[in-house]
Amino acid sequence: MTEHTKTDGLPGMDAPELPQVLERARPRNERMNVAKVECNACPVLCQISEGRAGACDRYANHAGVLVRLDPVVLLRKTLEAGEATLVPFVGRVAAGEAQEGVETEPVAAPSPWSGDLLLSEEVFVTGVGSSTTYPDYKPAPFIVGSQTDGVDMVTVVTEGIFSYCSFKVKIDTDRFLGSEQANVRCKGEVVGHVTTAEYGSQMLSLGGVHHLTGGTKKEGRVTAEMMQLLGNKQAVEFTIDGGAQLVIQAGRAPIVNGVAEQRMRVGCGSAAIGIFARQFYSHADEVVVVDDHITGVLTEHQAGRCLDMKPSGIQMRGRKSTPGRYFQVANPGTGWGGTDIADPLSIIEGWGEAVAWPGLRLLMTSTTGEHASWYVLDESLVPVEAAMPAEIRSIVDRIGENCEPSLASVLFLGGAGGSLRAGVTENPVLLTRSIKNALVNVTCGGAPAYVWPGGGITVMADVLRMPDNSFGTVPTPAIVAPIEFSMRRADYEALGGHTSQIRSLRDVLERGAWHNDGAPQARVWQTLPAANPWPLGRPPLLG
Repeated sequence: MTEHTKTDGLPGMDAPELPQVLERARPRNERMNVAKVECNACPVLCQISEGRAGACDRYANHAGVLVRLDPVVLLRKTLEAGEATLVPFVGRVAAGEAQEGVETEPVAAPSPWSGDLLLSEEVFVTGVGSSTTYPDYKPAPFIVGSQTDGVDMVTVVTEGIFSYCSFKVKIDTDRFLGSEQANVRCKGEVVGHVTTAEYGSQMLSLGGVHHLTGGTKKEGRVTAEMMQLLGNKQAVEFTIDGGAQLVIQAGRAPIVNGVAEQRMRVGCGSAAIGIFARQFYSHADEVVVVDDHITGVLTEHQAGRCLDMKPSGIQMRGRKSTPGRYFQVANPGTGWGGTDIADPLSIIEGWGEAVAWPGLRLLMTSTTGEHASWYVLDESLVPVEAAMPAEIRSIVDRIGENCEPSLASVLFLGGAGGSLRAGVTENPVLLTRSIKNALVNVTCGGAPAYVWPGGGITVMADVLRMPDNSFGTVPTPAIVAPIEFSMRRADYEALGGHTSQIRSLRDVLERGAWHNDGAPQARVWQTLPAANPWPLGRPPLLG
């Protein structure tokens, strides 16, 4: 097509006419039991008997109609006291009953929706419970038109089916959980691996397409179950090959080998030396902060030298990195400072007889202050444990005071591929470009989603900021997760969106999804979590 033919007004030249969208395919064969309904919400295509649910427990056969069992979660900035939170949809005309040009009454009785559109700018429809767009050629279940500060907005809402997805888990602990790349198991199946440690935390990668679909059926099933539980803020037990046994729950203290973690370290041994050096001055002649990564020694450290402290003559084990900073003083473990030692003196090789002196005061502490001992050198330059002075105890307590509470953080990481984007636009790449141009905000259950740089739409969201029970599974196996795209109406039109499917917020609140087949039957109100910004009228969190 040339530029001239685009502008000459000839009919039918810009794009081919698209066929009618069918809500469901015809039965696969004539032998199919007519009393059953074939669920078309995922590739499994369960045949569901009357009154029963499908394999995923999300869709069921109610009187011969396929319905989504969970209500759609709607967020509002505030809820009025005594307001009903669960409200059934009026429903749309049943498939096959509509006649062109004929107004048909709703199937169900009117809902108690008050019609108070003065609060419409405080309503956000999430993807939780909204149903899916499989087989990916249909418009999203909810394409909602609303206004924000006088601007016409559109929010495209759906539940995505994610095979390419995982959870990144941050565990605040010094303790050794397992070697990098070690397998992480759940119910005996490999469901992830240990990645590199971050400052004060151990990191895990759990789930992912290779565990969901690349291994055995059992591995895929256990991986999907684990991901659903973890994403829905439930506790899951893991074991790491050659490492620890863990219980992880988002927002809770991790449990390592049966012991709940309490503190995230204030910093490495070198950092702790620098932070508290002036407070140690004159109260101790030497301080060693034991750490698996960098063990600090005060008098050798730059902080001690700046304070003009007298060398103590201490001789440390391990590999000296720079003055006052030692690597590999011990093996990783669950003892002092994330090492495998229970006796801190085991990392001291000796004392320089020409430098050290009897009566030298030595503090040894871990990076969290959970372990600390006070020693005084005797006449033979042997450290003898003694009662810790009050001044030193208060500094050790301050180290503990400066530690953050130890938590497990769970972030969902998913790739919103071409199929999901077809529910937004007939030209999916335009959605990707619009997001990267900061025209479309992406949220997961109303929670802000960080969009990774590079190609595609790869998003990451904190499960704690998402509504409860946001995640489901399908037996393919894959994870089901909510996702919403919000933008100006003009931008939606420009990216080739399904503009004919835009419905007013009031219509959505009264009648639910645009389709009958597999549609949710009710909506439920929840308040927007205080930590989340209002999803509408915001640019995306671009990487």
